[in-house]
Amino acid sequence: MSDHQIYPIIIVGGGPVGLYLALRLIKSGIRCLVLEQKPEIDNHSRSLGIHPVSLELFDELQIADQFIEKGTKISKGHAFADDTFIGTISFEDCPPPFNFILSLPQNMTEQMLQDTLNRADPECLQRGIELVDFYQTGQSVHLTCKREEGILHYQTDWLIGCDGKNSIVRKKAGMTFEGKQYPDTYIMGDFNDCTTFGSDAAVYIHRDGLVESFPLPDGQRRWVLKTSNYFENPTHSILANLLKKRVSIDITRNQMHMISSFGVQHFLADTFCTGRILLAGDSAHIVSPIGGQGMNLGWISAGFLFQALHQIHHKNRNAEQILQSYTDVARRIARQVALRAEMNMRLGRKQNLPVLRQLLIRALVNSPLKNTLAKVFTMRGLGKWWI
Repeated sequence: MSDHQIYPIIIVGGGPVGLYLALRLIKSGIRCLVLEQKPEIDNHSRSLGIHPVSLELFDELQIADQFIEKGTKISKGHAFADDTFIGTISFEDCPPPFNFILSLPQNMTEQMLQDTLNRADPECLQRGIELVDFYQTGQSVHLTCKREEGILHYQTDWLIGCDGKNSIVRKKAGMTFEGKQYPDTYIMGDFNDCTTFGSDAAVYIHRDGLVESFPLPDGQRRWVLKTSNYFENPTHSILANLLKKRVSIDITRNQMHMISSFGVQHFLADTFCTGRILLAGDSAHIVSPIGGQGMNLGWISAGFLFQALHQIHHKNRNAEQILQSYTDVARRIARQVALRAEMNMRLGRKQNLPVLRQLLIRALVNSPLKNTLAKVFTMRGLGKWWI
């Protein structure tokens, strides 16, 4: 079986970034196609936090309200030294109307983006299709793909890789992906909530390692714990025992909905554009998940890429100059987000002098600087502030 189709833009990868970018393009009148290898959305909560900067992007599409309706608003975060309360950071004084972080499991986020895209263009997202190879000519990119029924051939003006950290698009385009694996490891799980935090988050700066706690919809709560080693097969009892030992919270009898272990990486592509091949999301940058910025960074870079493509498509602007500007701005912001994420991660490591760290954090969350911290935690000032 053979097929040949032509699209102005083809996006490889139908995760949260690829779906968002496609929706922006379709809503602006630019026809595009999304090719996704997976037959359906992963049923895993994964990333949770949708930051205000992302809600503003969603609001431009008039879809923010539907996400807010399904998610849990986090307006405050409580800080603890070991298990002693030391202060609260409030997001309520951040710029309205999105003066909170929205907690929503990634599978729900993807489903809502997919449903919205399908309503806008039922033919845009095509699942079960794997990119095999591609080559560029002067004015187009030619793709060879496969699906269960056979081989497919596509032609496009622009090929965009939103296909994750192991991006086939990036690798075949010859873009380098430089970075490192951190030594840090974590265990996380979603459980029925047994705390009195309600819709608030909590962060325990513990001498044995970070403990984070975030509310989820439907009366659930996520726990994230820094571990001294990677657990290949994490279990309910491993997480529960670590949590009880550090902060005296017992979840041994609470229903578990998800558990996983993860390590931490930081990688950045040397460029987000080569010829007619473009990158956005995890294909272009990987940052530490501590602080919940990775998925949001993907939407931010996709927002910049949309603006560039919109100028090229609708205003016939110089493509080379515009795309170079996109890659410069997006890479600069990715480096800044990586720095913030690494600072969050370092604060959560096991310390030889934990008292000094606790004194510093106590001073920060009980001073006027806590308002600035709230803005940093909600990803404000990217590209403008030094941190």
